[in-house]
Amino acid sequence: MNTQASAVVIGGGVMGASIAYHLAAAGVRDVVLVERDELASGSTSRAAGGVRAQFSDELNIRLGARSLEAFGRFHEEFGYDIGLHRVGYLFLLSTPEEVASFERSVELQNSLGVPSRMITPKEARRLSPLIRTDGLLAAAFSPDDGHCTPETVVHGYAAAARALGARVLRHTEATGIELRGDRIAAVSTTLGRIATDTVICAAGPWSRAVGAMAGVDLPVVPLRRQIAVTEPLAEPRPDLPMTIDFTTSLYFHSEGPGLLLGMSDPEERPGFATDTHDRWIPALYAAMERRAPALLELRRTGGWAGLYEITPDHNALIGEATSVSRFLYATGFSGHGFLQGPAVGEVIRDLYLGRVPFVDVRPLSADRFAADAPRPEANLV
Repeated sequence: MNTQASAVVIGGGVMGASIAYHLAAAGVRDVVLVERDELASGSTSRAAGGVRAQFSDELNIRLGARSLEAFGRFHEEFGYDIGLHRVGYLFLLSTPEEVASFERSVELQNSLGVPSRMITPKEARRLSPLIRTDGLLAAAFSPDDGHCTPETVVHGYAAAARALGARVLRHTEATGIELRGDRIAAVSTTLGRIATDTVICAAGPWSRAVGAMAGVDLPVVPLRRQIAVTEPLAEPRPDLPMTIDFTTSLYFHSEGPGLLLGMSDPEERPGFATDTHDRWIPALYAAMERRAPALLELRRTGGWAGLYEITPDHNALIGEATSVSRFLYATGFSGHGFLQGPAVGEVIRDLYLGRVPFVDVRPLSADRFAADAPRPEANLV
């Protein structure tokens, strides 16, 4: 293969597929998406599928809310049923500091049109009957949030991008970026050379290596996170919200007749390993016993591991490099990338076209770390 492209998007997860679609829908010709494996085979397919606008950072609130709108019309717009369940997100809060932080976040969210609210422990248990409220001080809930099926979103975007003329190259690895001075000239791949003046990095945990090909520092490190699924519940709970014990990060939501659950592992170290292990189970069970002992009665029937793409301030990298012409990036989402995929696709489209995006993402530039201007996000899972 020796071809030409207006833009080469590297990474076939939700971010890359959304970007390719939004570019093609805007009339950009010869968009090429390269994915070294199958579409959605990386972090996207191993995400918990949560979608929300309950964040502490105004940028994340706006990106989350905009994406929720897109998820809501996805089936009608693309013909793909993404299994969207608008059951809400419920954050359980056990310390005065957590309560104060979420009160501030809810006030900000409400000012931006998000219908979140603080609720009592009693109301939290009514919404999520599997929890116990001992030691619980309050909770935060937004009914617009929920969860859906990540890989279906990717395939919906990819199919729509193809229909609009974009090329999607699976099993095609980007192996290098050819520069002429400070300008991009081509992308080398395992199928051959693609002449282009624009590269868009949407490679998730592998973004640092892609950035390095162009001399751009993208401070992203991979971190394994594990998910477990359970046997069917005796009493199905399709309306169960995504429930998060914020102190421990234990979370769960309905997945078919059973539950999907997970938790961060403070003993995990950065790396690309995605095999599963049981070292996290004692801490997981301790968190269940503390906040949702009913979960201990359920047998685990499976699970998987995936990679978070972590940045130093646990917030995204979105923007365009200043050291090389036309190298754009959308990565480092630190666990909230899937849920922001639709909105970020719009933003990258506008940056490519020289338009003003619906939200100013300049504070999320990768240059913020060199300028000692981190942009921390507090509401992380």
